[in-house]
Amino acid sequence: MISAHLAGESIISSSSDAFSLYEKSRFGEKKKNKIEYSNVEALFLVSEGKMEVFSGRKSLGEEGLLKNLRKKDKKLRMKSIVFSDLRRRGYIVKTALKFGAEFRVYEKGVKPGEDHAKWILYTASESETLSWHDFAAKNRVAHSTKKNLLIGVVDDEGDVTYYEITWARP
Repeated sequence: MISAHLAGESIISSSSDAFSLYEKSRFGEKKKNKIEYSNVEALFLVSEGKMEVFSGRKSLGEEGLLKNLRKKDKKLRMKSIVFSDLRRRGYIVKTALKFGAEFRVYEKGVKPGEDHAKWILYTASESETLSWHDFAAKNRVAHSTKKNLLIGVVDDEGDVTYYEITWARP
């Protein structure tokens, strides 16, 4: 099991298990002599029983970690549902903050660093409304980064429906 620590805004581990899982499944990001995890990656690994996160010497557990991280990200539950769904389907999912999106999604078998992500993903609740202006802005970001737009809509039961938007030439 990976032993990780909450350090400020980061969740990090320098354990050999963390490096091994990174090489096998691309969980986390290699940063010098440690692996740094996104919030949703850490939540997923904790829920799967593959990681334990500590704050100081105290183990947070899944509920403690969720409570801690939710303070910083109100959409964490929805992002976590979409992230978990895609990882279980075999996709590699990484954050996409520098693209102004929530996630980058790689086709099955493609590892970050070896090729580019195919999709830029935004999450939404089925009760949310998205204006045409917001939709066009998201689509422009995807197009400018040479990726397809993927919207993951989470319903009240926690099921996800994906909509892929691509550019077509007449």
